[in-house]
Amino acid sequence: MLNENIKALRKSKGLSQQDLAVKLNVVRQTISKWEQGLSVPDSDLLIALSAALETPVSTLLGETVTESEVDTIKALSEKLEIINLQFARRKAMRRSAFHWLFIAVCVGTLAVAAVLAVVNSPYLGWDYSAPETAVMGVAIHAFEWGFVRLAPFVLIAALVGVFLTRKKA
Repeated sequence: MLNENIKALRKSKGLSQQDLAVKLNVVRQTISKWEQGLSVPDSDLLIALSAALETPVSTLLGETVTESEVDTIKALSEKLEIINLQFARRKAMRRSAFHWLFIAVCVGTLAVAAVLAVVNSPYLGWDYSAPETAVMGVAIHAFEWGFVRLAPFVLIAALVGVFLTRKKA
């Protein structure tokens, strides 16, 4: 009964015989002998074993650990694996969305810069005595002035964003 419980609990915790042996400061063969029923742990090792397997000593010595508990733990680990995969997919989708957003910002910044270069500030030749053209000219000039000063920083930040969000091979 003890040997079966040790084996079932060890497996339910996802531990190999070597992992459990390391936790208890014994050799792997000792764990193997316990699980085969060839020997039993002394009282100190029994207490350490219960701590390592996170189960009371009475459970180790008492009733047989049913496979349903092991199956329940296995089912939980499978569900956790599915959740982890979903989080990984969501993270990949978010990374891809940011990647394309940064590319769009780069393209948009370059497109606005190209338009401003082609247009060549036509508002400078406007008649500013009319209030409508004066307000419009000042607004366009303010946009152009701000864009010329901020565009390099935006472009560099977007290029860094594209680099950092690329798919890693």
